Amino acid sequence: MRIACSLGSMLTVNEVLECAEIISKSKTDAIWVPETWGMENFSMLSAVSSRTSSQKIGSSIINIYSRSPAAIAMGAVTVDTLSKGRLILGLGTSSLPIVETFHGYEFKNPLQRMKEYVEIIRLVSSGGKINYTGRIFNLKNFTLLIKPYREKIPIYIAAVNQKMVDMTWSIGDGVIFYLRPKNEMKETISKMQSNRKIDVTCQIITCVSENSEEAIQRARKTLAFYVSVGKIYREFLAKNGFEKETSNIFEEFKKSGFSINHELVTDHMLKDLTISGTPEECKKQFDTFKNIGIDLPIIQFNPVGNTRESFTLLKKTLLDDSP
Repeated sequence: MRIACSLGSMLTVNEVLECAEIISKSKTDAIWVPETWGMENFSMLSAVSSRTSSQKIGSSIINIYSRSPAAIAMGAVTVDTLSKGRLILGLGTSSLPIVETFHGYEFKNPLQRMKEYVEIIRLVSSGGKINYTGRIFNLKNFTLLIKPYREKIPIYIAAVNQKMVDMTWSIGDGVIFYLRPKNEMKETISKMQSNRKIDVTCQIITCVSENSEEAIQRARKTLAFYVSVGKIYREFLAKNGFEKETSNIFEEFKKSGFSINHELVTDHMLKDLTISGTPEECKKQFDTFKNIGIDLPIIQFNPVGNTRESFTLLKKTLLDDSP
């Protein structure tokens, strides 16, 4: 089974590059780098591509509000050229707080906006002259000054709610799932793949340590963070079996921040959404994700203790066995 790794926002720039070099010695299929409100994504993707030679390089995700579609296309073509055709362009809408509070744009028309971004990026990255008329964007006589490395860069779309899932299976080359209960994800993948086959990825919060409790606590904190600040994940999980847990976690967050709300992440929630524990425990938990239709599980590295030691253990546990 193909396997990928995400080097998350908890790492420093140098730690991402160091981990990328470690991964380069494995058969890991792809390295994904997130963009939240820290490292700029195209810069990091370029740097990671220079430390590796065979792994695909994925953005997870670039939001479609902070850059124009032409700017994203130029960045994608540049990274794809530098990496000699290894880029996977992951796009998402992000969320209202990030788009409006951090970037200062209106969070409007996410579905139509995603549709036009994908169309424009594909046109621009094909290398021809672009004249495009949409409901949101109009481009006239746009032509790249450089020749793209390849005619088509694969575009994967981060999807949570059903309307974005439907659009992803209509226009995307792949989907990026996150924080979906296993049974729900299995049903969704089976239903959607029967209509059109695309590459199904799922990013999984993963914490590995020889001390099981330390790994579990790290995973609880990461999961509680996303439930607390991510309204779209909180609402989705509430509709899919975790209404009580998400409510408790969020209410405690409003009262005391992140100090203790991770304690309200139940064992059932943790096991359904994450991988955490000792190496042997994590291998068994990873096996439960293999038969639900995911083509490319993305192991989201969450360091437990020293970053290098923690990542070396994660690689030995899950990445060294990849085909």
